[in-house]
Amino acid sequence: MTDNAGTPVPRLRQVAAPARPSAASNALVFGWRAMLKFKHLPEQMFDLVMTPIMFTLLFTFVFGGALAGSPREYLQVFLPGILVQTVVFNSVYSGMGLATDMDKGLFDRFRSLPIWPLAPFAGLMVGDVLRHLIAGSIILTIGLILGYRPGAGVPGVLAGFALLIAIGFGMGWIFIVIGLTVRTPMTVMTLGFSFMFPLVFASNIMVDPSTMPGWLQAVVQVNPVSLMTTAARGLMAGSATAQQVLLALVAPAVLTLLLAPVTLRLYRRK
Repeated sequence: MTDNAGTPVPRLRQVAAPARPSAASNALVFGWRAMLKFKHLPEQMFDLVMTPIMFTLLFTFVFGGALAGSPREYLQVFLPGILVQTVVFNSVYSGMGLATDMDKGLFDRFRSLPIWPLAPFAGLMVGDVLRHLIAGSIILTIGLILGYRPGAGVPGVLAGFALLIAIGFGMGWIFIVIGLTVRTPMTVMTLGFSFMFPLVFASNIMVDPSTMPGWLQAVVQVNPVSLMTTAARGLMAGSATAQQVLLALVAPAVLTLLLAPVTLRLYRRK
């Protein structure tokens, strides 16, 4: 085929449509978007990291001697707990990021795209995984400098961090639901921390529950944060049992099963 000037014109040929991206591919794209926020708003990472560092240093040196005889001894118990606390608190930022995007109208655009409906939320959690790993690595490094020694070595630390990621994934659904039901990021933060503070501080992260009143001990023993902390300590020390790990995973698994469908329903109703 030629045009009017006699120049050959390439023929158009029919090709198959590209395969539709998988759910995992969609989630990774939105996860990359979440990570780009750190580039443009580096103060977010500073905020996420500085709070657990201050907790680690203050509790180790101010309360360590009184609670365990020495800061070094206290650190062996406290550091895995502060890792759990960091992941739980950092999960609040999933809801804050979601509320910010909703307020700007970005999710109206996402809803019109031919993507997996949960991809924007899964992407937020992929960004959370990065935050958890960065904050956890910094805290662990500080702990090693101060004298913390994981009894299970590198394998125990890797197992502990895998547990932390599972915890963060499960807890993140709580704050995503909050982010879909309230109007402003600050309200998400207020509600989130109001909910998480009692769980974190009425746990075995900082003190031995045996020193507490009997009624409070009963609460602490069934507190999901206590179960997570016990498993993290055991994995990093090399003394964890299968039962401890399974109990720690119950809350993240239940939250995912219950709240992921709720998230999708709220998203479609918005």
